[in-house]
Amino acid sequence: MAFPKARERGWSVGGVGGGATSAGAQHATLAAALRTWAYVGVNSFGGPAGQIAVMHREIVERKRWVSERRFLHALNTCMLLPGPEAMQLAAYLGWLMHGVRGAFAAGGLFILPGFATMLALSIGYVVYGSVSWVQACLAGLQAAVVVLVVQALIRIARRTLVRPLLWLIAAASFIGVFAFGVPFPIIVLLSGVVGWFLRTSGEPLPAPSGHVHVLSDDDVPDRRADRQARLAAVGCLGLWLAPVIAIVLALGPADLFAQLAWLLSKAAVLTFGGAYAILGYVSQEAVAHYGWLTADQMATGLGLAETTPGPLVLVLQFVGFVAAYGNAVGLPSLVAGVLGACLAAWVIFLPAFLFVFLAAPVAERLRGNRAVTGALAAISAAVCGVILDLALWFASHVLFASTMAVRWGPVDAFVPDVATVRWPMVALAAIAAGLVFTRARIPTLAILGCCAGLGLVAHLSGWLVP
Repeated sequence: MAFPKARERGWSVGGVGGGATSAGAQHATLAAALRTWAYVGVNSFGGPAGQIAVMHREIVERKRWVSERRFLHALNTCMLLPGPEAMQLAAYLGWLMHGVRGAFAAGGLFILPGFATMLALSIGYVVYGSVSWVQACLAGLQAAVVVLVVQALIRIARRTLVRPLLWLIAAASFIGVFAFGVPFPIIVLLSGVVGWFLRTSGEPLPAPSGHVHVLSDDDVPDRRADRQARLAAVGCLGLWLAPVIAIVLALGPADLFAQLAWLLSKAAVLTFGGAYAILGYVSQEAVAHYGWLTADQMATGLGLAETTPGPLVLVLQFVGFVAAYGNAVGLPSLVAGVLGACLAAWVIFLPAFLFVFLAAPVAERLRGNRAVTGALAAISAAVCGVILDLALWFASHVLFASTMAVRWGPVDAFVPDVATVRWPMVALAAIAAGLVFTRARIPTLAILGCCAGLGLVAHLSGWLVP
């Protein structure tokens, strides 16, 4: 990839030149980038908010490879794309610095540590998950997950809902999803149109800090960079669709692997706003429609994903594993589960790369356009409404034993049955809330471990029956 002004500073974006030496900006060779992305991938706990914070600290504050303004523009663009925004942000930034190979390196290193860990945890779950003490620990994880989703909502809302109109968009998004079942792509489209025409802006981008960054705000990719990105997008499209089509043709559309590939491919294309929005869609399909998992298993999968590095959307790898492990015909269960996990990761992450390669060159040329900025801000606000719906869905299934259908005219919603409240789970969630929202900044992994331990203690004392 080539950026004209970057070359003038004596820095090769391809990683073979020197590096900026003023104002503390560090060398951005491909080798240095690989080390940094490996560090980010291994330490990216805590869901999208925590992962984005790690990237910001490393890429903007420590390395000074890109500016705050450029980082936020990339983040807002990725919030617009279908797929996991934290992983796509890594790929976007990798593309900015080192082209197509930089995007695959950044995105791949962000995914691989979590993929390996989640596969190991999935195997452990199906082997030991029926043991009562393991279920008690998982119940503690489920209670903590409810609070972590609420925390993610608060963090995103603070950054996104900075205008009254954005609050109205978020509220309308929630009502549409929760009460009327409006598909999220339609909500995204309508929100983007509103933001486009009303030019509603998010929080003003900060003024330049005075630091010199390796990639300045006025660097733009050249035609060669655009052409390489388009070719990479075509390659990702082929690699994504070829196995899906082959599975459907070879096994038939009614086969579990064909259904799994189709469902997660739809999720990769039709769900916006990152892991939480994807999870809301897949939860409804995998639990309610196909019956591959229970709601508790979905919450458990999210809890396991919270304990691993990498994108939170790796919970769909857990979905693929458990669905294939328990339902595939003609294969040993463990082999089927591993194949399901790999298939899930393949059809989720390849489209994510595809959308980055399509969108990043366009987004770089539209930086500063008020209409585009308004559309991005409105869509980010709509995402808040969807995450609120997901938080209520998890809370209803984790903290209550059953839910009730509410149907009145066009309204079709489910609310918890207050008579079936699970007080031990409420107590665990309250403790998790105290840990999450304390000012001590307790790491997410420590909170999850504490709640899992408390779930075990509650079970051994006879108070919690998982």
